[in-house]
Amino acid sequence: MFQQRLKFFRSILYLGDLAMVALAWFGAYFLRFYLPILPVTKGIPPLSLYIFLFLLMLADFAVVLPLSGLYRRPWAGTRHALWPVLRAVAIGVVVAITLTWFLRPYDFSRLVFLHFFVLLSLGLLIYRPVLRHFWRRAYPENAGERVLIVGAEELAAQVAANIKKNPVLGLSLVGCLSRDPGKVGRMVGGLPVLGSFAQVARIVAQRQVQVVIIALPLGAHDDLPQILDGLSEEMVDVRIVPDLYRFMSLGSTVESFEGMPIIGLRGSRLEGWSRVLKRVMDVASALLLLTAFSPLMALIAVGVKLSSPGPVLYRQRRMGLDGVEFEMFKFRTMRVGAEAETGPVWARPDDPRRTRLGAILRRTSLDELPQMFNVLGGVMSLVGPRPERPELIAQFRSQIPGYMLRHMVKAGITGWAQINGWRGNTDLAKRIQHDLYYIENWSLLFDLKIILLTPFRGLINPHAY
Repeated sequence: MFQQRLKFFRSILYLGDLAMVALAWFGAYFLRFYLPILPVTKGIPPLSLYIFLFLLMLADFAVVLPLSGLYRRPWAGTRHALWPVLRAVAIGVVVAITLTWFLRPYDFSRLVFLHFFVLLSLGLLIYRPVLRHFWRRAYPENAGERVLIVGAEELAAQVAANIKKNPVLGLSLVGCLSRDPGKVGRMVGGLPVLGSFAQVARIVAQRQVQVVIIALPLGAHDDLPQILDGLSEEMVDVRIVPDLYRFMSLGSTVESFEGMPIIGLRGSRLEGWSRVLKRVMDVASALLLLTAFSPLMALIAVGVKLSSPGPVLYRQRRMGLDGVEFEMFKFRTMRVGAEAETGPVWARPDDPRRTRLGAILRRTSLDELPQMFNVLGGVMSLVGPRPERPELIAQFRSQIPGYMLRHMVKAGITGWAQINGWRGNTDLAKRIQHDLYYIENWSLLFDLKIILLTPFRGLINPHAY
């Protein structure tokens, strides 16, 4: 019921958005050439050319709109939808303009694209409240199916809160039941406790309940047979919410395998095609960046060799995907044998172990460039949590909750934590928080955003010692 109804709403929203793409595109054409703000100097091009380009536009936005995160909060008001809408339209228009470079020799009007951007942004923003209005009429909030929650603990309160956060479901919460008869008449999660578990059949009949949600704490699951027996003769939709949400993290899932439900408490979104696409982007980006930076890397290699005795590259053991250790490459920034006395420690301001050139390389993050070879080798990704040394991980894993979960994806050259300032000797808990957020919300667009922001917010950092 819940996912089906949300998917139904999202699908209507998505199809309507594609209809807006069509209206905005042809509206932009007629606005530019038949109601021009600026005079038309090269004549009016045939509509057939713009119909052909529209087909590419439609395919473009059919992919860009869902990838841009526009449907993660489909019930969001206009104020919350403004930035996601503008971002999605901007990305789609940039992709479309790029595609026109392959359609030479005809030069499509840039003003049509400008009109299209404005019309589509307005159309998407107006369409959302209109759809919500008609949806409320079809599924009135607190006037749809009447819902009874069996349970009066923290889990039941969370279920009630989640239903209230999604008015798109159109459900009406009538109350809840408690294992303890002494709680009858009290309020739990804003709902009245109507009775005990033994009274479930009577209350369902009296309150004309259509949906029963069983949300029991782990210690009360012995009552489940009694509750189900009481509902055996009632025409109600019964749903069970397992008391596992406290243990769920990193994109928890529920799936069916050979008819058997399997609940995933933690897992990575990088499976199947997602993993393939990320790998393709890693290889392509690493080759491109190595080609672009090869002259600079050659100069740095000569500088490292001339500035102090020792090898050009520094190989250091780091921990990556699934806790497997690998050798990470960097341009050497320290004197040979600099850690012989101190052992593995974090860098600090005015680190005496650095060479003069090494201080510059660290400050500008240019010492990280050889990690492109780690990316090509498949042990690192362009974007991901920064890898740490096994000796330091042995200290952190018991101090920071969820620390080891960051190894559920490949380590990266740059990451969400780094572009938000949590790099080097900074708050480790904040860094892990950002790493886990990245893993849970991963997408190719998220990776692209981090890559684009890295030159501005990730390369030169005051904590890069």
